[in-house]
Amino acid sequence: MVISNKPLRFLVAILVAFLPLLSTANPVVDSTKVEVVAEGHEGAVAHEGAQAEPKDVKTEIKEFINHHLLDSHSFNFNANKETGEHYGFSLPIILWDNGLQVFSSAAFHHGPVADVAEHNGNFYKLHHEKIYKTDAKGTLTEAHGHPTNVQPLDLSITKSVVGILFVAILMLVLFSSLAKSYAKNGGIAKGAGRFFEPLVIYVRDEIAIPNIGEKGYKKYMSYLLTIFFFIFFLNILGLTPFGFNVTGNIAITFSLAILTYLITTFTANKNYWAHIFWMPGVPTPMKFILAPIELLGTIIKPFSLMIRLYANILAGHVVLMSIIGLMFIFKSWIGSTLSFGLAFALSILEILVAFLQAYIFTMLSALYFGAGNEEHHHEEAHH
Repeated sequence: MVISNKPLRFLVAILVAFLPLLSTANPVVDSTKVEVVAEGHEGAVAHEGAQAEPKDVKTEIKEFINHHLLDSHSFNFNANKETGEHYGFSLPIILWDNGLQVFSSAAFHHGPVADVAEHNGNFYKLHHEKIYKTDAKGTLTEAHGHPTNVQPLDLSITKSVVGILFVAILMLVLFSSLAKSYAKNGGIAKGAGRFFEPLVIYVRDEIAIPNIGEKGYKKYMSYLLTIFFFIFFLNILGLTPFGFNVTGNIAITFSLAILTYLITTFTANKNYWAHIFWMPGVPTPMKFILAPIELLGTIIKPFSLMIRLYANILAGHVVLMSIIGLMFIFKSWIGSTLSFGLAFALSILEILVAFLQAYIFTMLSALYFGAGNEEHHHEEAHH
């Protein structure tokens, strides 16, 4: 198999070839007005016996965007505002509340009270995708605009968990087949591996080796490859119409950043820690000042990883869906056409951002690993 000497150029060529197929993978609103209601009719349910106030288009668009950004306990592909019908499927609810409580999220939508589910004599209300323990009427006690009801430990299989499991299984199948094809064909990739092999080589030759070094890069390759493809696949999955926003969830990016931090901390050599706590080539009084700053820097680095990935993916979702929402605000063929064209162009940009964010996260992780395994140099080589 002939592999390009410039894997990045090969990757860009492949992405450009697939742009017409991937650029349509965006949330689709197929009505002349916004008819999508946030799951559980969040924000639209008034007090018992009272009628909810009508909302304008801008408010409904804002609620729809907020709902899309949140994780969800069920899949809702469409919802009819007038009939209340939802199209999708439920996910399992797993709570720890005086024991394990397991039931379907459909219970929140088919009970006598909206968004209230009953299980083993306990009543739970779904409010802004958070589950609270309530009475049979679903009463929420609020303080400063936030419910104060008890929240049971939520271990549910949410939409984000489904996305993570899907990507994990996909990676397992793809790269297991790639490894088997290497063994069977004398180091030559077959099938889907032909597409992913240049990416694997790129991560090794352009990310791992330059930043970690020839001697120590191999022990980090499994993590770097996993984190690169995991983030890349999740970013692409977020552009599909299924409403996934996994890497736009700060809890997910926090978990990924913590992994990088732990690996850096526990695999770093003594030169790394000596540079932090007793920096060579610096006057002794300054060492006492610089040591806390350097130690704080080890925490700031993974924090920047977390915020960078979260903010870029979240901003892309918000901007893209806001532009789509403009089509229903303009209500004219000129404004709608311009909004559609801008959304289409932004969709293409988001595909490149999906790759870029995976690359940056992997590159910085490798850079931190390399710093943790830095060999001893003369004092003048240290900063």
